[in-house]
Amino acid sequence: MERGGGRLFQRRRVCRFCHDKAPIDYKDVGLLRGFLTERGRIVPRRISGNCMGHQRELTIAIKRARTIAMLAYAEER
Repeated sequence: MERGGGRLFQRRRVCRFCHDKAPIDYKDVGLLRGFLTERGRIVPRRISGNCMGHQRELTIAIKRARTIAMLAYAEER
């Protein structure tokens, strides 16, 4: 019998930028697209598993890439 009201234990996601020591660059469009939904919205930290500092860096990089038209603001329907 399961305790805790039927909730499943879900493992905490590890920040991939902390783990791999990978830099966040606004010119790396392939990396940034992985953190956008199909509608073009930025994936929140609780879903992506990024730490707070890297999520902020990632958000700034996405916004910079959008400003210079490397990424779209929203996908077309």
